[in-house]
Amino acid sequence: MATGSSVNPFNLSDSEEEAERRPDRSDNKRGPSDGPAGQLSGPLSLQADSDPTGLLSSNRTSPSMEGVSVAAAAGGGGAEVRVPVDVIAAQLLRDQYVLTALEFHTELLEAGRELPRLRDYFSNPGNFERQSGTPPACKDQGFGQSGQLNRAGSISTLDSLDFARYSDDGNRETDERVAECEVPSQERKNYKSSPEIQEAIRPLEKRALNFLVNEYLLKNNYKLSAITFSDENDDQDFELWDDVGLNIPKPPDLLQLYRSCGSHRTASRDAVDTAVGEKLGELEVIATTKEALRTAEQTQQRAVVKDLEYQINLLNSEKHLLAEQIKKLQGEIDALKIKNLTVPPFVSESGKPASDQVPLAVAVDNRQYLDVTGPDAVSRTAQQDHIPNSIGTNANTHSDLPTAETLSAHYTKLKNQISRSKASVQFDQPNRKLSPAFHQALLSFCQMSADSRLGSEVSRIADSEESVTLMLGRCLPHIVPNVLLAKREELIPLILCTACLHPEPKERDQLLHILFNLIKRPDDEQRQMILTGCVAFARHVGATRVEAELLPQCWEQITHKYPERRLLVAESCGALAPYLPKEIRSSLVLSMLQQMLTEDKADMVREAVVKSLGIIMGYIDDPDKYTQGFELMLMALGDPSERVICAIHQVFIPAFAAWTTELGSLQSQLIPTLLSRIEKLLRKGEHGLDEHKLHIYLSALQSLIPALFAVVIQNAPFTNTAKLHGEVLPIEVTRFPRPASPLQDVATIIGSREQLAVLLQLYDYQLEHEGTTGWESLLWVVNLLLPQLIEIVGRINVASTTCVHEFSRFFWRLCRTFGKIFTNTKVKPQFQEILRLSEENIDATAGNGILTKATVPIYATGVLTCYNQEEDRKLLVGFLEDVMTTLSLSHAPLDSLKASFVELGANPAYHELLLTVLWYGVVHTSALVRCTAARMFELLVKGVNETLVAQRVVPALITLSSDPEISVRIATIPAFGTIMETVTQKELLERVKMQLASFLEDPQYQDQHSLQMEIIKTFGRVGPNAEPRFRDEFVLPHLHKLALGNNTQMVESKRQDIAMQLFEAYSALSCCFISEDLMVNHFMPGLRCLRTDMEHLSPEHEVILSSMIKECEQKVENKSVHEPQGSMSIAASLVSEDTKTKFLNKMGQLTTSGAMLANVFQRKK
Repeated sequence: MATGSSVNPFNLSDSEEEAERRPDRSDNKRGPSDGPAGQLSGPLSLQADSDPTGLLSSNRTSPSMEGVSVAAAAGGGGAEVRVPVDVIAAQLLRDQYVLTALEFHTELLEAGRELPRLRDYFSNPGNFERQSGTPPACKDQGFGQSGQLNRAGSISTLDSLDFARYSDDGNRETDERVAECEVPSQERKNYKSSPEIQEAIRPLEKRALNFLVNEYLLKNNYKLSAITFSDENDDQDFELWDDVGLNIPKPPDLLQLYRSCGSHRTASRDAVDTAVGEKLGELEVIATTKEALRTAEQTQQRAVVKDLEYQINLLNSEKHLLAEQIKKLQGEIDALKIKNLTVPPFVSESGKPASDQVPLAVAVDNRQYLDVTGPDAVSRTAQQDHIPNSIGTNANTHSDLPTAETLSAHYTKLKNQISRSKASVQFDQPNRKLSPAFHQALLSFCQMSADSRLGSEVSRIADSEESVTLMLGRCLPHIVPNVLLAKREELIPLILCTACLHPEPKERDQLLHILFNLIKRPDDEQRQMILTGCVAFARHVGATRVEAELLPQCWEQITHKYPERRLLVAESCGALAPYLPKEIRSSLVLSMLQQMLTEDKADMVREAVVKSLGIIMGYIDDPDKYTQGFELMLMALGDPSERVICAIHQVFIPAFAAWTTELGSLQSQLIPTLLSRIEKLLRKGEHGLDEHKLHIYLSALQSLIPALFAVVIQNAPFTNTAKLHGEVLPIEVTRFPRPASPLQDVATIIGSREQLAVLLQLYDYQLEHEGTTGWESLLWVVNLLLPQLIEIVGRINVASTTCVHEFSRFFWRLCRTFGKIFTNTKVKPQFQEILRLSEENIDATAGNGILTKATVPIYATGVLTCYNQEEDRKLLVGFLEDVMTTLSLSHAPLDSLKASFVELGANPAYHELLLTVLWYGVVHTSALVRCTAARMFELLVKGVNETLVAQRVVPALITLSSDPEISVRIATIPAFGTIMETVTQKELLERVKMQLASFLEDPQYQDQHSLQMEIIKTFGRVGPNAEPRFRDEFVLPHLHKLALGNNTQMVESKRQDIAMQLFEAYSALSCCFISEDLMVNHFMPGLRCLRTDMEHLSPEHEVILSSMIKECEQKVENKSVHEPQGSMSIAASLVSEDTKTKFLNKMGQLTTSGAMLANVFQRKK
């Protein structure tokens, strides 16, 4: 040891203290005087580089390097050198005299000479972690359990807290040796209270504390405080721990830190000191010191190499021995064919377990299964698994070996498995001396088998989540086929969980394939269960795996032969839409559904496709797909199935309208396109309108009305000021038409009924008091949409009942949706301007052409019936009276008025109103109006109940039947005939019969040609459907009398008109059952009279009549011979093939109009 006035700290090498402790190294217990608290007494290892900066990152390796000091390496030179304090600090840290360095650091602080090296070292928690290269020897020489550095609780500052110890893989064992490394209490107290050491909080510390405080506030429902705290720290993302900037796992919450701060100890982690490193310019060491350090390093490195080579050779030998043992055991297993005989460990004569015991199962699946033979197998597994851990500890520089972190985690996991296994497989040892072979042979009589797949699975016990998943993946494909079809849905949770967690893509694909093929033809409940599972799977695994794993299963079943399976695919596409990437939604899924909509023949599948397309439209955000969506809408609307049509109106159109609203193209593109297609259809259909296509376009427009109204009120001038405050008046139940689905409910589109109620109040006030100035969306409806619709209505054929009904319903929904004020101030004035129902225009036929169009019935039934209050009913009555009067006085066709009566008459609520209108016509001063009223009764009688007919209709008709004008009386005949056809009351029928008899028997009507024509026409129309007694006693005798009288008609034109009308009537009545007496006395005589007329007027008809008479005579003769007298059917007599052929041939020779012939066959009911 060198002597001198100055103290050289390098002269006090650690070899002396090491030599004192060397005889006791095998003892793990140490006294307080063995060295500084917390000192690591292990050997020293230097890096190859001689730069002093590398000293602090050295690894302790071999005991052969103990006692090497700088002074010895320097050759015992006596030069006295004053070494800088930084070099002393470096040496202390290099030799891991941590607490000595801490005391040194404290003394420097108190002296006002803070050293950056020590300050940085003690502020870095990574310096107090276990080094990855620490050999097992260090555990015996100064480490606690698991080779950790035991740190006193007194120096646990925030920056030195080891958060990793709370992680899942941290060491949670109780350190029983913390007291050996603690600083004395007085020193600890001084350290805590020293004002020089209480440094200002660092930025990373502040961010870490902020994160933990915010987490604490949220967990304990201090939400307002958490919001305020977050606002005050807006530079930090409290949702993400990584935003803090510390390269450590997220710590536990503050409560756990508080509870465990007193028993804190660091966990096993591999860390490197990155906070200490001196620059060459900081060291002012003389040349001899550098040379000594370089020599010491070289000596240490050579010793390290020797020690590593020795350990590698030792491990290789152990590896070969274990490999041979594995081969031996594998051979024995193959020989025994894995008979799964549970042989407990046997005790030999010496009392030690037998070493030649054969294990009964081998661990597979990456050691996730434990051998069930006993603790010996577990210990052997632990020995085998310890091999790579040793290699990684001592030779971690080799790139082909696992990393230290992986091996450490695996070792901890395996140790936990072994401890559990040992605790669960302890058995009582038999106090017997039988050989293991005898025991094994004895147990072979137990009938256990591991030869099969199932036996192999049973013989292994899963002990982790991953191994359970693997086992389920192997077993489920064999379980599913053996489960009853009615109960297979019980397997859905198992299949889905396994598919979610299984690590192998092929196995996941197989499991999902099983899921979609689980049930041959799944019913509604089973499909819903599978869909629920698919959605849960998608939420768990994310969009990427849904695209890669679930969608291929759907694609495979898109053409499956069972419609239930294709239905499952269609429903899956909609259910999974929210969890798919947006590119896939708008491309692959949309194409799949479009293909199924076009090709699938099952209605229920196409219905589900349409609903899924609607869901897709709710998530799509690619504007380029608008055209495709529009074509899909038209395609679905043209579907022949009512189920598909219903689905398109309930789901697809509302979703598509919502998307077009966001695009801003509802008013600018979608509705104008539909209107232009309707106009084009009307232009092409002047000679034959395609009513089906018109229905498609118009129904689509009708379903868009709620979305249009939502756009109007959401873009109104008052929208920005509409707020929910105070009491809001509820919306009337009848304010809006009943929606086809919740998606067409305006409240759903707006967001809530409360918000809609506020907007409706402001909407009505705006329309009534402030007008529409600046209200662009509503002005578009008033100035563009309504005029175009009214123009289209004027071009519709009024005779098309279907078109009139469709447009009436459209205007009714439009007016009811936009409200009464809008209807009265915006819609009605535009119709009234077109119709021009003023007194001065009554006689002007030129200006009233619009009254004969469909505008009249659509305005009456679609606009004037929207609201049913007294003033609304009066307005409707007045309009119909004006139209009836105007058309009658103008001698215009009554088709528009008839269409109005037919449409309104379908609703019993308007029967009284219509009778009021007709009574206005009955008492009108003009005979033309009275005549029109009489003809309107014919349309009304069919839908009115018999009470109203008896009380209101028949009295009005009897009044008209005695009108001074003969034309009015004649106009009542069709209405009387309709009553005979529809009414069943005998008294009422007798009154009508008497009135008709007066027309036929009164001498004043004998020469009334028009009256006779109307009666014969009415008899032919109502005869087949009238009461048989009325037909037999009244119709047939009077037809016979009219036919007989027509033979004496001198005016040939009148005679021909009556003859042709009689031919049609007899053709219709020939289909009825007629008694033999009537046949002989009235029917055949009437036919003979008619044949007499046709001989001169129409020979073609005479041939047909002759054939009919001949057949009737033949049938009457046959009936009289073979059967008693009774009823017979002329139609039945014409069934024979010969008669039918003759009849058709004769009919083909006729030159009469096709309308008359068609009328003949229409009455064959």
